[in-house]
Amino acid sequence: MLPIVILIAGLTLAWSSGVLDYFSFTTLRENRDVLQGYVADNPTISVLAFMAIYAVAVALSLPVGSLLTMTGGFLFGVWLGTAYAVIAATLGATAVYLAARYAFYDLMHAKAGNAIRKMETGFAENAFSYLMVLRLIPLFPFWLVNLVPALLGVKFRSFVLGTAIGIIPGTFVFVSIGDGLGALFDQDKTPDLGIIFEPRILTPIIGLAVLAMVPVLYKKFRQRATGASHDE
Repeated sequence: MLPIVILIAGLTLAWSSGVLDYFSFTTLRENRDVLQGYVADNPTISVLAFMAIYAVAVALSLPVGSLLTMTGGFLFGVWLGTAYAVIAATLGATAVYLAARYAFYDLMHAKAGNAIRKMETGFAENAFSYLMVLRLIPLFPFWLVNLVPALLGVKFRSFVLGTAIGIIPGTFVFVSIGDGLGALFDQDKTPDLGIIFEPRILTPIIGLAVLAMVPVLYKKFRQRATGASHDE
């Protein structure tokens, strides 16, 4: 239970200390020259600090993911910002997955019985595809998608790959917005975070989610075809 206790303590400290108040567009605007100057003078430390803050924020399920992703674009550009954000988010998500897996997996299975085992079997057979869909389309909160696979026994490799690959499109969109924050700040504006739900952005992402489900649909089709042939 120690990892869970640490995460809960960190979450409580973050909320009670008021540190979340510093995660805002106002903070970025007022400190843009200082931040960009520090990144230029200390590139390695800046990257490590950004990724550490991002990973901890994800591990503690703090509601600052979108802002941090845009900050990556603001400080490092589109391509490097996307890479750093994806790696950091995956590390943070994996920390939650491992903590939940070791703390609650055995307990939940002992209490839930056959019901959870059926869910686990269905999810595990196509874990990578399901994770890709859940990561591509934000139907559920990011923290919830970190917990559920751990409780359903999804393998570590499937979780990491599904998370890392699945969050790339959405991350790229927000990092691209962040790359243009300087121009918005010059106009005393803030970005529209609802842009990811615009058809021109959301349609390709949904297309990728559908593509991720193709192996699942194909497998079910094969099973039905095989069952039908045996019946004949």
